[in-house]
Amino acid sequence: MGAQSGVPASHTGGRMVELEIQALALQREGLLIEIGRLVGSCGFTLLRQRLVQDPHGTLLTMAVRGSWFKKRALRSALEACDRLVNFELLPSADGELRPHFAATRKVTSGYVPPPSPPTATADASTGGADGANAVAVDVGAAPPAAADAPSPAAPEVFEDFIAAREPAPPPAPTPAEPVIEPFVDVPVLEADVPAVERALTTLEHDYPRIVPRLLALDRAVAAGARESSLQLAGQRVGAWLFAREYALDTGLELGAALTSIAAPALHAFAEVDLQGSQLHIRHSPLCAVDGRSGCSFFGGFLEGLLGPAIAPGGMSIFPVCCRSCGADECVLAVSE
Repeated sequence: MGAQSGVPASHTGGRMVELEIQALALQREGLLIEIGRLVGSCGFTLLRQRLVQDPHGTLLTMAVRGSWFKKRALRSALEACDRLVNFELLPSADGELRPHFAATRKVTSGYVPPPSPPTATADASTGGADGANAVAVDVGAAPPAAADAPSPAAPEVFEDFIAAREPAPPPAPTPAEPVIEPFVDVPVLEADVPAVERALTTLEHDYPRIVPRLLALDRAVAAGARESSLQLAGQRVGAWLFAREYALDTGLELGAALTSIAAPALHAFAEVDLQGSQLHIRHSPLCAVDGRSGCSFFGGFLEGLLGPAIAPGGMSIFPVCCRSCGADECVLAVSE
């Protein structure tokens, strides 16, 4: 999803580029929605996003695609955004590990405690005929007896004169650096039509309890065909539902179609709140937290459902944010 229907290829604005936006904000609430709307107003399409909480604030990363000639307008819009403390606009690097510029770095110390100081030793000489032999004596031992009162002679054992030394403690283990997974672009594939048809064979009997079949479709197709297959499934379910329930509701304005058709139909899958031209989908069963997004199904569903209902003209559906990328809810912006 992300392509705008009804927009000719000649109107894309010239050479297309992929950019990566890294931004730092103090407040998380509504950040994805606001920056997503700003990106869309500059003619860019959102490819992927990530939202991370950090001691410095909220770290936002977005990969977007748009015309090279609109890059300056995007930078100016980001500079004028009061929500952002700072940002960087970089060329997108496929598969390259690129940590956020404002992320807190974990500093690992190379300090190793020194070994315990050796016990002081002193040289002593014996009166043997083979000369002086240096041996170690323990400074903590009792002082020798006075010269005028020699102690009785006792057999000397070599081990008695060796100073005991505790082994040095092992160096403290250094904590491992956190592993930051890079963004990896998966080649985009066309929809797996046979898999979609198998998933929807019993649509008439299962609707609206089709979420398990959609999740199975998500797992069955290749990674590059996930979004296109879910979008195709959504288009077919939406078109089927329009023919069954809303065939007489044609020639509507977009606002009326969103109120009378789109919002009630989406309630079959999740809690939905219509705010202007934006559909806020809460607790989407297809978009797991820290998982994979299933918003392409909802986008296709709206295309199949609203396409025959609205007055002639193009319709664009823009995914503003998704709970699988850290947002509180999924938001789809619909416009003509």
